[in-house]
Amino acid sequence: MSSESEQQRKLGQRFIIATWIVVMVLVYFMFSNMLEKDYNPNQQLAMSENGGTREIILKRNRFGHYVASGRINNMPVTFLLDTGASDISIPAKLARKLKLKKGPQQYYKTANGTVIGYLTKLDTVSIGAISLHNVRASINPSMKSEDVLLGMTFLKNIEFTQRGDTLILRQ
Repeated sequence: MSSESEQQRKLGQRFIIATWIVVMVLVYFMFSNMLEKDYNPNQQLAMSENGGTREIILKRNRFGHYVASGRINNMPVTFLLDTGASDISIPAKLARKLKLKKGPQQYYKTANGTVIGYLTKLDTVSIGAISLHNVRASINPSMKSEDVLLGMTFLKNIEFTQRGDTLILRQ
Protein backbone atom coordinates (compact mmCIF):
# COMPACT_ATOMS: atom_id res chain seq x y z
CA MET A 1 0.00 0.00 0.00
CA SER A 2 1.38 3.40 -0.90
CA SER A 3 1.91 6.04 1.74
CA GLU A 4 -0.57 8.32 -0.05
CA SER A 5 -3.43 5.78 0.17
CA GLU A 6 -2.47 5.05 3.79
CA GLN A 7 -2.78 8.76 4.57
CA GLN A 8 -6.17 8.90 2.84
CA ARG A 9 -7.36 5.89 4.87
CA LYS A 10 -6.24 7.52 8.15
CA LEU A 11 -7.88 10.80 7.12
CA GLY A 12 -11.12 8.93 6.36
CA GLN A 13 -11.01 7.23 9.78
CA ARG A 14 -10.49 10.57 11.51
CA PHE A 15 -13.38 12.06 9.57
CA ILE A 16 -15.67 9.18 10.62
CA ILE A 17 -14.62 9.56 14.26
CA ALA A 18 -15.15 13.34 14.16
CA THR A 19 -18.58 12.85 12.57
CA TRP A 20 -19.61 10.41 15.32
CA ILE A 21 -18.42 12.82 18.01
CA VAL A 22 -20.45 15.66 16.48
CA VAL A 23 -23.53 13.41 16.22
CA MET A 24 -23.17 12.30 19.87
CA VAL A 25 -22.82 15.90 21.08
CA LEU A 26 -25.93 16.95 19.12
CA VAL A 27 -27.92 14.00 20.49
CA TYR A 28 -26.79 14.86 24.04
CA PHE A 29 -27.94 18.49 23.73
CA MET A 30 -31.21 17.50 22.09
CA PHE A 31 -32.09 15.02 24.84
CA SER A 32 -30.89 17.23 27.71
CA ASN A 33 -33.15 20.01 26.38
CA MET A 34 -36.07 17.56 26.16
CA LEU A 35 -35.42 16.35 29.72
CA GLU A 36 -35.29 19.93 31.02
CA LYS A 37 -38.64 20.72 29.36
CA ASP A 38 -40.03 17.47 30.80
CA TYR A 39 -38.95 18.56 34.30
CA ASN A 40 -39.86 22.25 33.89
CA PRO A 41 -42.69 22.68 31.38
CA ASN A 42 -43.09 26.29 32.58
CA GLN A 43 -39.96 27.85 31.15
CA GLN A 44 -42.12 30.13 29.00
CA LEU A 45 -45.07 31.24 31.13
CA ALA A 46 -48.60 31.88 29.90
CA MET A 47 -49.55 35.25 31.44
CA SER A 48 -52.50 37.58 31.34
CA GLU A 49 -53.51 40.82 33.05
CA ASN A 50 -57.09 41.90 33.53
CA GLY A 51 -58.12 44.95 35.55
CA GLY A 52 -54.92 44.98 37.60
CA THR A 53 -55.03 41.23 38.30
CA ARG A 54 -52.04 39.33 37.01
CA GLU A 55 -52.54 35.68 36.18
CA ILE A 56 -50.09 32.91 35.35
CA ILE A 57 -50.97 29.39 34.30
CA LEU A 58 -48.54 26.61 35.24
CA LYS A 59 -48.54 23.10 33.83
CA ARG A 60 -47.75 20.15 36.10
CA ASN A 61 -44.64 18.21 35.13
CA ARG A 62 -44.70 14.47 34.49
CA PHE A 63 -43.65 13.83 38.11
CA GLY A 64 -46.76 15.63 39.40
CA HIS A 65 -44.97 18.80 40.53
CA TYR A 66 -45.34 22.42 39.56
CA VAL A 67 -41.92 23.70 38.52
CA ALA A 68 -41.46 27.15 37.01
CA SER A 69 -38.72 29.50 35.93
CA GLY A 70 -38.59 32.71 37.92
CA ARG A 71 -36.29 35.25 39.48
CA ILE A 72 -34.89 36.11 42.90
CA ASN A 73 -33.38 39.58 43.14
CA ASN A 74 -33.53 39.66 39.33
CA MET A 75 -31.39 36.49 38.95
CA PRO A 76 -32.94 33.50 37.12
CA VAL A 77 -33.87 30.50 39.27
CA THR A 78 -36.06 27.40 39.04
CA PHE A 79 -38.90 27.20 41.56
CA LEU A 80 -40.56 24.04 42.84
CA LEU A 81 -43.88 25.13 44.35
CA ASP A 82 -44.27 23.67 47.84
CA THR A 83 -47.34 24.56 49.89
CA GLY A 84 -45.89 22.48 52.75
CA ALA A 85 -42.86 24.76 53.09
CA SER A 86 -43.25 27.69 55.48
CA ASP A 87 -40.59 29.80 53.81
CA ILE A 88 -38.95 30.02 50.45
CA SER A 89 -36.06 27.58 50.87
CA ILE A 90 -32.89 28.31 48.94
CA PRO A 91 -29.98 25.88 48.62
CA ALA A 92 -26.81 27.30 50.21
CA LYS A 93 -24.83 27.01 46.96
CA LEU A 94 -27.44 29.09 45.11
CA ALA A 95 -27.67 31.55 48.04
CA ARG A 96 -23.95 32.26 47.62
CA LYS A 97 -24.48 32.98 43.89
CA LEU A 98 -27.35 35.30 44.82
CA LYS A 99 -25.11 36.97 47.45
CA LEU A 100 -27.70 36.45 50.19
CA LYS A 101 -26.81 37.28 53.78
CA LYS A 102 -27.20 34.55 56.39
CA GLY A 103 -29.41 35.66 59.23
CA PRO A 104 -30.30 33.89 62.47
CA GLN A 105 -30.34 30.11 62.57
CA GLN A 106 -33.79 28.52 62.35
CA TYR A 107 -34.97 24.92 62.78
CA TYR A 108 -37.47 23.50 60.28
CA LYS A 109 -39.44 20.27 60.56
CA THR A 110 -39.57 18.51 57.20
CA ALA A 111 -40.68 15.12 55.94
CA ASN A 112 -37.01 14.09 56.25
CA GLY A 113 -36.67 15.30 59.84
CA THR A 114 -35.47 18.53 61.39
CA VAL A 115 -33.11 20.69 59.34
CA ILE A 116 -31.22 23.87 60.13
CA GLY A 117 -31.62 26.91 57.93
CA TYR A 118 -30.66 30.57 58.12
CA LEU A 119 -33.22 33.35 57.74
CA THR A 120 -32.71 35.88 54.99
CA LYS A 121 -34.72 38.55 53.13
CA LEU A 122 -35.22 38.65 49.38
CA ASP A 123 -35.61 42.03 47.70
CA THR A 124 -37.83 40.58 44.96
CA VAL A 125 -39.31 37.22 44.07
CA SER A 126 -40.94 36.93 40.64
CA ILE A 127 -42.73 34.36 38.53
CA GLY A 128 -43.55 36.02 35.25
CA ALA A 129 -45.46 39.25 35.96
CA ILE A 130 -46.21 38.26 39.57
CA SER A 131 -43.69 39.92 41.85
CA LEU A 132 -43.38 40.33 45.62
CA HIS A 133 -40.90 42.50 47.50
CA ASN A 134 -39.12 42.09 50.84
CA VAL A 135 -39.96 38.38 51.21
CA ARG A 136 -38.70 36.20 54.05
CA ALA A 137 -36.76 33.11 53.02
CA SER A 138 -34.29 30.62 54.42
CA ILE A 139 -30.90 29.42 53.26
CA ASN A 140 -30.80 25.63 53.49
CA PRO A 141 -27.30 24.10 53.63
CA SER A 142 -28.62 20.53 53.33
CA MET A 143 -30.38 20.99 49.96
CA LYS A 144 -28.50 19.28 47.12
CA SER A 145 -30.68 20.50 44.24
CA GLU A 146 -30.43 23.99 42.75
CA ASP A 147 -34.23 24.28 42.75
CA VAL A 148 -35.77 26.79 45.15
CA LEU A 149 -38.74 25.58 47.18
CA LEU A 150 -41.34 28.29 46.73
CA GLY A 151 -43.10 28.14 50.09
CA MET A 152 -45.88 29.96 51.82
CA THR A 153 -44.02 33.25 52.44
CA PHE A 154 -44.67 33.79 48.72
CA LEU A 155 -47.78 31.69 48.10
CA LYS A 156 -49.85 33.18 50.97
CA ASN A 157 -49.76 36.53 49.18
CA ILE A 158 -51.34 35.28 45.98
CA GLU A 159 -54.43 33.31 45.07
CA PHE A 160 -53.90 29.91 43.51
CA THR A 161 -56.33 27.42 42.04
CA GLN A 162 -55.63 23.94 40.72
CA ARG A 163 -57.68 22.49 37.88
CA GLY A 164 -56.58 19.16 36.49
CA ASP A 165 -52.93 19.44 35.50
CA THR A 166 -52.81 23.24 35.69
CA LEU A 167 -52.26 25.68 38.53
CA ILE A 168 -53.47 29.24 38.14
CA LEU A 169 -51.64 31.92 40.16
CA ARG A 170 -53.30 35.34 40.60
CA GLN A 171 -51.99 38.54 42.12
